[in-house]
Amino acid sequence: MAESESSEARAVAVRALEAEFSELITNFRRVLLENANRVSPGMLPGAYKTLTTIARCEQVTVSTLAERMLSDKGQVSRTVRELEGLGLVERSADPSDGRSFLLRLTPHGEERLAQARLPQEGLLMTTLTDWSVADIDNLTHLLHALVSGATPTR
Repeated sequence: MAESESSEARAVAVRALEAEFSELITNFRRVLLENANRVSPGMLPGAYKTLTTIARCEQVTVSTLAERMLSDKGQVSRTVRELEGLGLVERSADPSDGRSFLLRLTPHGEERLAQARLPQEGLLMTTLTDWSVADIDNLTHLLHALVSGATPTR
């Protein structure tokens, strides 16, 4: 800590950062809820998160999906069955392990997900229109340091 930074000033700054993260998380939850409802009215955000995680993985086992999401395998299995029932996800035998199944989005699931995301596409780009590339790069650098637990380098 630099000599000019008092522990009280640091605490105030950290509390302000925490408040901004809280607002960011609230906004992100709202987006997830809206997108989930666009995929299927009444869909819970957790099911939407499962759907988007399967989409990012392209194909994944339930066990790996649960690990990636830091969730209970039983809960993930129930959510996957819900998504299958909606025709959004399909499973096929895992050629490397006959006891497992691979999950992937169906064409219908890909279409619904793309439609759900459409209103937010470009939102970040629009929000950052007046930001310099250097400011965007700096924010990216600082967030990476925060997430990884590293001290940011200058």
